[in-house]
Amino acid sequence: MLTGFKNLHNFRALIFILFLIIYIFTLSGNLLIILMVATNARLCSPMYFFLSNLSICEVVFTTNIVPNMLDDLLSEDGSISLPGCLTQYYFFSSTATTECLLLALMAYDRYLAICRPLHYSSLMNFQFCCQTSMWAWLAGLTISMVTLILLCKSHFCGPNIIDNFFCDLSPLIELSCSNTFLIEIESFIFASILTLLPFVYIIVTYIIILYNIYKIPSSTGRKKAFSTCSSHLAVVATYYGTLITMYVAPSRKQISSISKALSLLYTVVTPLLNPIVYSLRNKEIHIALNDILKHFNILFNKHDNLSL
Repeated sequence: MLTGFKNLHNFRALIFILFLIIYIFTLSGNLLIILMVATNARLCSPMYFFLSNLSICEVVFTTNIVPNMLDDLLSEDGSISLPGCLTQYYFFSSTATTECLLLALMAYDRYLAICRPLHYSSLMNFQFCCQTSMWAWLAGLTISMVTLILLCKSHFCGPNIIDNFFCDLSPLIELSCSNTFLIEIESFIFASILTLLPFVYIIVTYIIILYNIYKIPSSTGRKKAFSTCSSHLAVVATYYGTLITMYVAPSRKQISSISKALSLLYTVVTPLLNPIVYSLRNKEIHIALNDILKHFNILFNKHDNLSL
């Protein structure tokens, strides 16, 4: 039983509408990025390749959680089968891990573009982009599978109540009647490696990037670059900060409302912010969007002429 937002029973309709709107905009933004990168020659660069991978990750990540949460808000049931709960945890964990690695790859791409522009084309080639993104996905899917196998070997007993809106690792461990020491150690080690190390790498990389940007003679160029980097760092800080607080820092005795708020931040809000911060503010994305709109406008005009 997922209790979800039981303390906000009187606001269920309002919460449902709010999260539905956020989910629609999240899907629209990320799917639009995937479509533009796949169809527009202007966006055939490593940065947009990683952005499209990040958007795919966000679509899977959000769709794994939000529709079930919306259904629970409407039905007020909140029940989910154990296999369904474990499956939801697996896709949540694997996509979250993949996203951490993709964000680190995007930081490396920006580092090469700004700090080593002469070597950018040779180092950040198409083969390298495909291989690194593939390894990011494989790492997320494989490492999360280890935790899933350990969970499947556990025995679960009552009360079978999860005080959250999705199946996370901590409540599943709490419901287990088996010895969960191995699961906790394994999840803590992997969470530390795949959350803290990429986060530290991104921070160090952006410090180097900002130092190089500071040396740009044009004040307009510096302001534009600083604005882009600060936006990226804001999303990275939001995403990694909540993950570190939830899964790496000692947080087993967190207050339930704080835990839910943090969960909402990285499962609902961050996937909505990513398309806006990383690409929808980008001029090349705007041009690609205009090209798509013109293409659809031509198709509609042809259809109208044929109908006449």
